[in-house]
Amino acid sequence: MSDALKHECGIAMVRLLKPLQYYKAKYGTAFYGINKMYLLMEKQHNRGQDGAGFASIKFNVNPGTRYISRIRSNQSQPIQDIFGQINERLNGVLEENPDKVNDVQWQEENMPYVGNLFLGHVRYGTFGRNSIESVHPFLRQSNWKHQNLIVAGNFNMTNSKQLLDDLVELGQHPKEFTDTVTVMEKIGHFLEDEVSELYLKAKEAGFNKKDASPFIEEHLDLQNVLKRSSKNWDGGYAMAGLVGHGDAFVFRDPSGIRPAFYYKDDEVVVVASERPVIQTVFNVDIDKVEELERGHALIIKKNGETSVKSILEQKPKKACSFERIYFSRGSDAAIYEERKNLGKLVFPQILQSIDSDISNTVFSFIPNTAETSFYGMTEAAEDVLNQQKTAKILAGGKSLSAEKVTEILSERPRFEKIAVKDAKLRTFIADDNSRDDLVAHVYDITYGVVKPTDNLVIIDDSIVRGTTLKKSIIKILDRLKPKKIVIVSSAPQIRYPDCYGIDMAKIGDFIAFKAALELLKDTDQYHIVDQVYKKAITQRGNTDADIVNYVKEIYAPFTDNQISDKIAEMLKTAEINADIEVIYQTVANLHIACPDNLGDWYFTGDYPTDGGHRVVNEAFINFYEGNNKRAY
Repeated sequence: MSDALKHECGIAMVRLLKPLQYYKAKYGTAFYGINKMYLLMEKQHNRGQDGAGFASIKFNVNPGTRYISRIRSNQSQPIQDIFGQINERLNGVLEENPDKVNDVQWQEENMPYVGNLFLGHVRYGTFGRNSIESVHPFLRQSNWKHQNLIVAGNFNMTNSKQLLDDLVELGQHPKEFTDTVTVMEKIGHFLEDEVSELYLKAKEAGFNKKDASPFIEEHLDLQNVLKRSSKNWDGGYAMAGLVGHGDAFVFRDPSGIRPAFYYKDDEVVVVASERPVIQTVFNVDIDKVEELERGHALIIKKNGETSVKSILEQKPKKACSFERIYFSRGSDAAIYEERKNLGKLVFPQILQSIDSDISNTVFSFIPNTAETSFYGMTEAAEDVLNQQKTAKILAGGKSLSAEKVTEILSERPRFEKIAVKDAKLRTFIADDNSRDDLVAHVYDITYGVVKPTDNLVIIDDSIVRGTTLKKSIIKILDRLKPKKIVIVSSAPQIRYPDCYGIDMAKIGDFIAFKAALELLKDTDQYHIVDQVYKKAITQRGNTDADIVNYVKEIYAPFTDNQISDKIAEMLKTAEINADIEVIYQTVANLHIACPDNLGDWYFTGDYPTDGGHRVVNEAFINFYEGNNKRAY
């Protein structure tokens, strides 16, 4: 993705189902869980680079012994920083106690981070600050084991203000206004409530205060806690939680917006945001890794009993399509095939743009993440060229010489590596003019493969703001002197904000929105903007369920192609010599390519939750009033 777009957060959880001595005997180390957590988090590095955090819980340690460890980092390489510190601590303890190198029981009781239950998180901040205090996992502390709560997740709530107000109504005084804190405090409140009820039952059954704790831990019902906590949540989420005594959960939103996968055998229960991460780290077959059902929670009791429980009534599945287009690693078998199909399905539009002249066209991609869709595009190009070659041979009939047949058959589509990002360059200069000049040199280009008679087709994952294209990439490509540059987006036009995790909050940033506004001016219809604003303001008093996305009226007068053509016009600056055309994937073809991830609200404006319609409403009001702030 040539424009800077923040990724999704990622979660990782490991629950060891055997005593640590088992892993020492089989794998040679009691640090098996820590090692696996490092791999799970590093394999999800693509999902977050603002910060990372790790927490562990020990079971069955004596009172007065630290049983929860947590470490967080917002350094430039946060995962490396975390595990570097962990290794330094562990090695330091062993150096001071060389006789304990093989004493697993002593290590479990005395060494930090060595435990039975682990939770990790990699973060791209979309709400709140990127300070260390904003890095997951969050910890809610108590002297009662079963009231300690650790939470981390991949989510955004659209109604954080309402959730905060709910906490105040419950008598709490939250220390921060972020969705993570409000969610954790909501769970914490009902966890305490559940514990209080169980304590009364324990007393009625004749347990003293000390013996009540095991009773509470055994009977604690996390399904009930989550049902009561999440009743008013509106957003997309896959969140994980650990309770101090050893219970754990992973909970997914009822629309399935945010992903979560799990695997269980007789040694471990594992959770991650991406399926191939689990496959790779634990070397298991694809059919052994299961997707957590939307609206359900995976619940792991301290005794190892694992179950999937319904928490919220399921809504129509609207799993985020950007997970397939861009966010998730392409090593997933299904995602790899879907990204290739995105390239294949957009090819008929490309063919029309180049007048079917494959011989005088060079095909390439920017950036590297678009490579898989590029492969799909190349397969489609080869298929079309083969059809063209067959037609030429049939048309020539017996009059074709052997040399001519060989010449026809030897034609190949021209696939080239045109742009290579110079990883050494960093856009560190603050002055705008200097920065723009620096950005224009971030990519190196391959000279000598494009002729003045050629079309140059470049496929990208998506075009969000168009800033990098306009200021850098198109200028660079124009140096090759093609007659035409065709910029292809394997995703449809991004028209509306996302409020469920992706950092696309301001509608005025989107080049598709800007293009629609320019078209309204060109066609003397800009009054529609004022009408939409009045309708949006009128809806401010409505409940979320009654809000209509009137922003769709901004785009309604125009076809997708008209908006794409206007975008191309906006991207072509005076110094560009080549003709510029922009092609976007259609929403219909997106759904064909990614049939199980039909979440498309940023393309269509059809939000899967009521809060999404309020967010788009507020985002437009902010744009109209000139308020440069988030709508949620």
